[in-house]
Amino acid sequence: MNQHFPNPGRPVDQPAFNLPSVVFWLGAIMIGIHILRVLVLPDSWNSQILLYFAFWPVRYDPELLASGMAPGGLAADIWAFVTYGLLHGGATHIIFNLLWMAIFGSAVARRFGTWRFLVLSALCAIAGAATHLLFHFGESAPMIGASAAVSGHMAAALRFVFELGGPLGAFRRQDLGAYRMPAASLRDSLANRQVLGFIAVWFGLNILFGIMSTPVTGGSASIAWEAHIGGFLMGLLLFPLLDPVPRRLR
Repeated sequence: MNQHFPNPGRPVDQPAFNLPSVVFWLGAIMIGIHILRVLVLPDSWNSQILLYFAFWPVRYDPELLASGMAPGGLAADIWAFVTYGLLHGGATHIIFNLLWMAIFGSAVARRFGTWRFLVLSALCAIAGAATHLLFHFGESAPMIGASAAVSGHMAAALRFVFELGGPLGAFRRQDLGAYRMPAASLRDSLANRQVLGFIAVWFGLNILFGIMSTPVTGGSASIAWEAHIGGFLMGLLLFPLLDPVPRRLR
């Protein structure tokens, strides 16, 4: 019997460096914002950008939230759940995030297309911020970086990249069809040794970073590991809701 591979629609264009357009331009926006903040704008402007667009757990203190006295008011209370992901603390921080987004985000973008990819990224960033808030409620240190969204990309990619015919499968296709192979259920994915091994190592490293609280992002801030986990779990759960490829038939 011939196997027919589903076509979820027009594949994402492949511009420079063989990256999907949405990944290329999202990375370019992050780099542009970072260069603008660090090299172009005065320090006072950079401080204002952080006040308005970074994620500050202290903003959600009930009294401050009710007063609306935080910079940007209610609007900033809402958009900060996403905009913090466009800001980075240093060159090492942004390079690492863009590297992982190029690897895992590209795989997801090729499967999802532009708008599904952006929705996944935004919702994983929101989940990461909410998880961070849960563990750091009322704290005055800001959180920035795309790591929660990128963690969601990793989780979503794990749902299909190791499947037979997938880009990292034991038997893999060499064309864009590799990114549109039917995905296994979450239960079956977690039974895959490659997927399970990746998740175990990933969670172990994040927990280790949390215990050590090591500043490895090129600045003085430690890793917001709780946000990574929140974004990762959201990516796992959102995948079947956003996946345009029909599920595998048993």
